[in-house]
Amino acid sequence: MEKVTITVLAEKLNTTPATISRALNNHPAISDATKKKVHALADKLNYKRNKIASSLRSGKTFTVGVLIPSANISFFGSVVHGIENIANANGYNILLYQTNESRKSEGKGIEALLSAHVDGILISISKETKDYGHLSDAKKLGVPIVFFDRAKEGLGISSVVIDDYKGAFMATEHLIKQGYKHIAHISGPLHLKVFKDRMEGYKAAMQQYKMKFKESWFFEGDVSIEAGKAAISHFLSLKEKPDAVFAVEDYSALGALKELKNRNIAVPERFGVFGFANELFAEHLSPSLSSVDQQTVLMGKEAMQLLLSLMVSKKQPTTCTNITLDPLLIFRESSQRKIK
Repeated sequence: MEKVTITVLAEKLNTTPATISRALNNHPAISDATKKKVHALADKLNYKRNKIASSLRSGKTFTVGVLIPSANISFFGSVVHGIENIANANGYNILLYQTNESRKSEGKGIEALLSAHVDGILISISKETKDYGHLSDAKKLGVPIVFFDRAKEGLGISSVVIDDYKGAFMATEHLIKQGYKHIAHISGPLHLKVFKDRMEGYKAAMQQYKMKFKESWFFEGDVSIEAGKAAISHFLSLKEKPDAVFAVEDYSALGALKELKNRNIAVPERFGVFGFANELFAEHLSPSLSSVDQQTVLMGKEAMQLLLSLMVSKKQPTTCTNITLDPLLIFRESSQRKIK
């Protein structure tokens, strides 16, 4: 049985092996009609691409590394869906690495991806990460890198993020307009820009609407259900208690809802809750959770498109590109106060 090669495909379609190779890699210089013919014949003859040989010839593996803090958070799964959508359409596969919110694991992940000779890296940094030497080293090797969601300024690395400040401002503003007077905040680790920006957006809304703010109404959490529970326990121990909370993400908001339920405090009548990320569980809770949607699939698509533009460039960019998406507020039961 004849082995099906690029040369065999080229002979059958009366074209060159170079054209066949470009069509199989979805090169933009090849017409859609030609790509369709090549892919159809390749499928018909059961052509198997020799990726090792291809990477040796081109110096590319057509593989992108993606590092996420946690596979348990549906937000990241949704972003990866967007990444894969664009990657696959451009002939790339992805290698997914979960850091489990660990700086040490994140460093190992970068090493593993570099050893696999990925053509580029997409990363959302872990909540433990305070030292960024592993990313600077990868950048020095000439590997294109793009942050998504959680980014670090000052490294010369491009990013795709949501407008966290604006989303937090709008969520807090909504609680104010619903009639809540004493609004608290559960933050995440503040060394990460994403969580600091959300805290600043909350504070700005409180200031603009001349709302009372107390330092005791601020609780620094660690992005977890337990942090949300602990925050509510803290707030309700105070002499002057809050009547609403803006949580930095939905897991902390879920913990807040659980603790409020344990204490028989009605939501939203007596206490309002607003989250951030619009996790899949948010609409299925009782009461359902109001949250800020981060346009996750779009974020993944934009991040992969940005990485593609960096990978085709022959030179390291002199400036980084920072794309900021608009947040979308999703209003549900937890913040819709029944005002008589």
